[in-house]
Amino acid sequence: MKLIIQIPCYNEAEVLPHTLSLLPRQMEGFDAVEVLVVDDGSQDNTAEVARAAGADHVVRLRKHSGLAKAFAAGLDASLRAGADVILNTDADNQYSAEDIPTLLRPILEGKADLVIGDRGVATLEHFAPLKRRLQVWGSHVVSRAAGLSIPDATSGFRALTREAALRTLVLSDYSYTLETLIQAGNSPIAVMSVPIRTNPPTRPSRLIRSIGDYLRNSSITIVRSYSMHRPLRVFSVVGGILLLVAFGLGMRFVILRYVLGQDVAQVQALILAAILAIIGFQTLMIGLVADLIAFNRKILEEVLYRVRQQDYERGESNASLKER
Repeated sequence: MKLIIQIPCYNEAEVLPHTLSLLPRQMEGFDAVEVLVVDDGSQDNTAEVARAAGADHVVRLRKHSGLAKAFAAGLDASLRAGADVILNTDADNQYSAEDIPTLLRPILEGKADLVIGDRGVATLEHFAPLKRRLQVWGSHVVSRAAGLSIPDATSGFRALTREAALRTLVLSDYSYTLETLIQAGNSPIAVMSVPIRTNPPTRPSRLIRSIGDYLRNSSITIVRSYSMHRPLRVFSVVGGILLLVAFGLGMRFVILRYVLGQDVAQVQALILAAILAIIGFQTLMIGLVADLIAFNRKILEEVLYRVRQQDYERGESNASLKER
C-alpha cells in the first residue's frame, strides 16, 4: 500500500523545510510513503523549496485559488500517483507529525474510511475564548448536519482511503473541512475522530481573517451543503413554519369573530395569512422538486465516482507500462 502525505501551501517557503523534515518516510502497514506539496499560486519560491526539501511530488496551481481548491487538487494528484491512503496536513506544522500513526490506525484496522484529528478545540490555549466557543458550536452544528459525532469539524489533519477520496467532491471556494464532512455523512463512508496534539502557532491563521468573515463563510458553507444533501427537510421546515403562522392568523380571526363574537376588522390579517399559506405551500413544493433533484444528483455522483475510478486506474496502468 502507498501512503501520500499531501500539504496545501501558499507562501510557505520559510516554514516548509522544517515541516517536511518532521514527516515520516516509512510507516508500518505501508510499502511506500511519499510527500505531495500543492503550491496554491504562491508568490515566493514555495515549489522550489518543496523540491529541495525532498517532496516527491509538487503540484503548482497557476493562480491562488484558495485552500479548498488546493486540497481538491492534492486529492486528484495523489490518486493519480497511486495513493491507497491520503493524509492531509498543514504546511505551518500546526499538527504534530508524531500523531500520524494515530490518525492512520483506524484506516489500517479497517474501522474507518475518513479519520479526523481532534485538537480538543474547547481547551486549546492559543485559541481566544470566543474562537474556542465558535469552534465547539460550529462542530456541533456540522455534526448534526452530517449525522456524525465530530468534535473538531474544522481540523485539516485528516486521513482518507482511496475510496473516500474518489467520493469526495469539493465545491466550496472557502474551505473543504465542513463541506466534505457533511458530504461524508450522507455517503457510504465510515468516519471516525481521534485525539491529536498540536504545536504552538508560528503565524496567524490565513483562512480566518476575522470572526465575522469566518462566521459568514462557514454559515454559507454549512447551509448550502446541508440543503444540497437534505433539501426536503430544509424546505419542509421553512414551509411548515409559514403554514403554521398562516394557520395561527386564520384561527385568531375565527376565534375573535365567531367564538368571542367581537366585531373587529381583520382584513389585513386574513390577507397576510393567505399570502403566508401560499408561500408555505410553494416552499413545500419546491422542497419536493429539490429532493428529486438531489436524488438525481446522487445518481450523477455515483456515475462520476465510477468514471473517476476507471480514469485513475487507467492512468496507473499506463504508468506501469511506461516503466516496463
